[in-house]
Amino acid sequence: MKILSVKKIIAVISAAAMALSFAACSDSSETDGGDSSSSAAVYRTVDEIKESGKVEIGVFSDKNPFGYVDNNGEYQGYDVYFAQRIAQDLGVELDLVSVEAANRVEYLTTGKVDIILANFTVTEERAEKVDFALPYMKVALGVVSPEDAVIASVDDLAGKKLIVVKGTTAEQYFTENYPDTELVKYDEYNEAYSALQDGRGDAFSTDNTEVLAWAMQNPGFTVGIESLGNLDTIAPAVTKGNETLLQWINDEITALADEQFFHADYDATLAAVYGDTVDKENLIVEGGIVE
Repeated sequence: MKILSVKKIIAVISAAAMALSFAACSDSSETDGGDSSSSAAVYRTVDEIKESGKVEIGVFSDKNPFGYVDNNGEYQGYDVYFAQRIAQDLGVELDLVSVEAANRVEYLTTGKVDIILANFTVTEERAEKVDFALPYMKVALGVVSPEDAVIASVDDLAGKKLIVVKGTTAEQYFTENYPDTELVKYDEYNEAYSALQDGRGDAFSTDNTEVLAWAMQNPGFTVGIESLGNLDTIAPAVTKGNETLLQWINDEITALADEQFFHADYDATLAAVYGDTVDKENLIVEGGIVE
């Protein structure tokens, strides 16, 4: 009987220890992020990035002129130019990571990148999953189509196929506001543009800044709808809860306004594409202030 009591005591102590262990794990995860979704998030602070000597920034590799790989295999574009400056001012090397529209949030929450600069439009839904810094660009939606069959209004899409890229504001906008529109969805921008050129869709919708640039570089196509939906902003994004990096980026964007950095970025990467067709003052957000 005495031995049995000791066993019971040991069992009780073991159970209590296990319960305390689980409670400790639970408390730790709540401290790191709150709910279960945020506790799974992985990120590096500014100090950790500096200590590592490298910052990982997600950009597009197929969205000319904002983020793309040129014929020499080098990343180019408006977002890339900004990413290079961020790395310079952090005092670290830059590791550019190619992302797709639909996996931008995932790449942040799983720690595959520290920052997303992939032409990321700020929306309420996305802001629930990531933290957006101050904006650096203004944008609306546009629709590009063949010159011999121009889509000049949403009404013209009746009975037609509209190409969109998964995970973009264009997909969300038409799904919510024009659910009868037949959407043909692709993962990558290169696939979407190839589909438009091959006639697998009647038009393609994405950011107006991009379709304007693409139509200029591809004879036979025109932007029949130059502005659709709300005027939104594009901003860098970091993992939810990464306060040190968010504050650093906000301070950086504010400081860069003093030298009109984003005007210089435009002149270096976009001016040759748009020429006189786009007023850069209508596109640029300098210092996070939307006018």
